[in-house]
Amino acid sequence: MKIGIDIRTIGKKRTGDEVYFLNLVKNLAKINRSGSTAADNKYVLFTDRDPEKDSTLKIEIDKLKLDDSFRVIFINSLNRFWWNFWDLPNYLKKNPVDIFHTQYIAPFWLPKNIKLVLTIHDISFNFFPQHIKKSDLFFLKTLLPRSIQRADKIITVSESEKKNIIDFYKIPLEKMEFTHNGVDFEKFSQKFSLGEIDGVKAKYQIPGAKFILHIGTLQPRKNIPVLIESIKNLDIKLILAGNREAHNFDKKIDESIDKNNLKDKVIFPGWIEEEDKPALIQTAECLVFPSLYEGFGIPAIESMAAGTPVVCSDIPVFREIGEDSALFCDPKNSAAFAENIQKILDNANLRNNLIEKGRNTAQKFTWQKTAQKTLHIYSSLLG
Repeated sequence: MKIGIDIRTIGKKRTGDEVYFLNLVKNLAKINRSGSTAADNKYVLFTDRDPEKDSTLKIEIDKLKLDDSFRVIFINSLNRFWWNFWDLPNYLKKNPVDIFHTQYIAPFWLPKNIKLVLTIHDISFNFFPQHIKKSDLFFLKTLLPRSIQRADKIITVSESEKKNIIDFYKIPLEKMEFTHNGVDFEKFSQKFSLGEIDGVKAKYQIPGAKFILHIGTLQPRKNIPVLIESIKNLDIKLILAGNREAHNFDKKIDESIDKNNLKDKVIFPGWIEEEDKPALIQTAECLVFPSLYEGFGIPAIESMAAGTPVVCSDIPVFREIGEDSALFCDPKNSAAFAENIQKILDNANLRNNLIEKGRNTAQKFTWQKTAQKTLHIYSSLLG
């Protein structure tokens, strides 16, 4: 098979969708190196940036350890719309692949003989449209239905999100698949010296006091104001790791900090590099994930692998992946979050029980499984 994969998210600090494609490609490359029958596959990785000029992209591509069965193709374009509308389809007409894998919005005029695999991480924009930038909402509402119709297979990242997508778009069951996201268990469970931990904390200007952690985007659906409200009477710092300058930053975050007079308790270290995440997560008393909606929730599984307890909102996807390895709260109830955070701080037996269960749960989710199931989906399309 000759498989084309859209890797434009790689190196763009896009959290979940970047982590997905980065680890999918990385593990497809591992499968190729293993000498299995899949080693005959050829991959073409499409990007809109030149790796020779974009050092961040080049570093990320080097981490993938690609062999000669992988080629990276840079297609220059005016913007992301024109890339999808004209430049990529034009390239594929002249240089066809058997399968093309992208996310959300399919290329216009994709040759009919190319099978399309479409990943939809979540459809939160349909349920919380007020939290999405108007231009993004327009493209998703207008172009995603067309992309779904053109797709030969649609992949999402959890069983609960599969149900949401099928119900909302009335997709035939046989067209829809899910592959859970994964975690690099060895990476997140590795031991760090005090010097290494102090180095990471110094890098992001994190004080020595005990803290709880939220890591990810700071969009409104992440429900951060409820988390901020929950710590007002707790003797703990809150680290909100994410890019404040990203579009769709929730302005109510700052309002909640001011309202509760918590400027000294809430710390914004910015974007956390992937290599620094394990040490930072291990140092936290717990990870708190109060989201109103998620397709999966990678930081929760990363935290379980790291041996850090998880407190999260009681929504279907967290029940699916967290099982009995986390403490669950009504996402609108800040008092419930405060109570469960305090339980972890006070109760060593509960904490240790959550750590043990969390590690066992995290080991069920591997990027190798994600890649293997995705490869099976590719193969099924070509008979």
